[in-house]
Amino acid sequence: MDLLGSIMNSMDKPPSMTEKEKLLLKKRKQEIERRQNEEKEKLKRFKSRVEAKLVSHFNDAKNVMLKFDPMDQICRSIVHEAAEANGLLSYAFGIDGVDRYIRVYRKENAPCEDELAARRRGEPWNELIRQQLLEKRQQEKLEVQCPKKKEKKFVPNSNYKDKYVHLIGQDAALKAAKKTETNKAYGFVPSENKKDVRSIEQTMADIRAKKRQKLSNETDVPPN
Repeated sequence: MDLLGSIMNSMDKPPSMTEKEKLLLKKRKQEIERRQNEEKEKLKRFKSRVEAKLVSHFNDAKNVMLKFDPMDQICRSIVHEAAEANGLLSYAFGIDGVDRYIRVYRKENAPCEDELAARRRGEPWNELIRQQLLEKRQQEKLEVQCPKKKEKKFVPNSNYKDKYVHLIGQDAALKAAKKTETNKAYGFVPSENKKDVRSIEQTMADIRAKKRQKLSNETDVPPN
């Protein structure tokens, strides 16, 4: 006898099951099969309801989309299968295990990429949003085709500072170009002294006084 045979013979054999244990195991298997069959029937009935709902909804030409409530992955796969069998398009949105749901569309009314992207982000979508997005893209397209002309900055042919260089030198020319002020004097008389700061009334009174003074001087002159 080889070594392996001797070891196997020396090992204890598993205890045999009693009739009670066999009966209990059989009942467990039957219960599992019963639950599996119930689940199959449940899914079969669910598929029938989905197909009936799709046919009833899309028989009306006004209906272009149908939204289902959130459901688990197995039920979603049945909806996808039923939609495909009826020539429809189906898309799932939301977070799996939280609020994942399905929207079914007619093929001739398939959702655009913008709608799919918005719904996948959990954002609302309607006709107004679609129109606003189209207008925005049209405006951007026009701006690309007809960009606004930038105002050209005027650049003189010559530097205006250079005209002072040959007269008063480089440093003085820069100062003269940067600072332009009105002369404070004309000739030997300050410009402030040449301004008449009197009011109109005072000016008229001075004129009348000069006239009276002139008449008085004329009357005081003795005759020849």
